[in-house]
Amino acid sequence: MKAKVTVTLKKGVLDPQGKAVAHALHSMGYKGVEDVRQGKFFEVSLRGATRSEAEKQIKEMGQKLLANTVIEDFQFEINE
Repeated sequence: MKAKVTVTLKKGVLDPQGKAVAHALHSMGYKGVEDVRQGKFFEVSLRGATRSEAEKQIKEMGQKLLANTVIEDFQFEINE
């Protein structure tokens, strides 16, 4: 079973890297880009867990390690 976890900064948290990418895209001629928010992506392989166990474990991992929940949100999907 694999889980894909996406971590992004919470709305309202300053994202200088995203701003720099947006600026670079504008410089490259992509004038339609309104905003860029950067984040992190994790793919976690789980062995021997049921779907509900996997969801519980991934949620704990996100809260304890993968995301800084003070400034970041995370979401995940699990594929069997």
